[in-house]
Amino acid sequence: MVHLPVLSFSSWAGLFLSAYLIGIAKGGIKGTALLAIPLMAIVFGGRVSSGMVLPMLLFADLFAVRHYRGYTDWKTLFRLIPLALVGIVLGHFFGFYVSDKVFNHWLAGIILFSLCFMMIQQQEWLRESWVQHPLFAGIIGLFGGFTTMVGNAAGPILTVYLLGLKLPKLWFLGTGAWFYFAVNLLKLPFHVFSWKTIHAESLLLNLCAVPFLVLGFYSGTFVVERLNEKIFRYLIFWMTLIAALRLLF
Repeated sequence: MVHLPVLSFSSWAGLFLSAYLIGIAKGGIKGTALLAIPLMAIVFGGRVSSGMVLPMLLFADLFAVRHYRGYTDWKTLFRLIPLALVGIVLGHFFGFYVSDKVFNHWLAGIILFSLCFMMIQQQEWLRESWVQHPLFAGIIGLFGGFTTMVGNAAGPILTVYLLGLKLPKLWFLGTGAWFYFAVNLLKLPFHVFSWKTIHAESLLLNLCAVPFLVLGFYSGTFVVERLNEKIFRYLIFWMTLIAALRLLF
């Protein structure tokens, strides 16, 4: 019989807060899920936490795909997915052969790298001609696949690309929702059968976090529609930076 793992209060708090942040991200506030990644790694360890986070991402992806249905640029997706799969395979072999300490350091590095992409996006430093080039789409797909496998952290990389394409807000959110859903499904067998980071006990913890995921999702859609998203994103940016540095040192 499968039993619910015994966790400390701080571990439960980290799990529920991470689920809430993932829900907010899927609701439309891109970048908030980055904070959940180091929080979960601090509580559960790097490789284990990546498997813990994945079912929560998939569950929230279902909400996002449904909420933004009808707003998907399939041509853009088909440019990204093939090399994203290559990146996922590379990330799988990397994570399989390194220690958890090394994994944590790489995870922190990926998060800091992703924060740099967030800054690039905010400052609009990329030329539109670069973003439109098919080679750039391939690079984004490859890096996105690797970072999502190792750290579930492809969000800022994809955000830079989709914003560079000048997609309208709903098309940006809908296309992103399908990309995340696709790559998260592709990652699932690696976590279950190779890394073995998803199992009955971890799924029970995920189940406990579902209400916070749902609450976070609708909080995210509320912020997108009504509140100052820029201030909220700055707050998340600095909190994520602190959490990544804590994970690194």
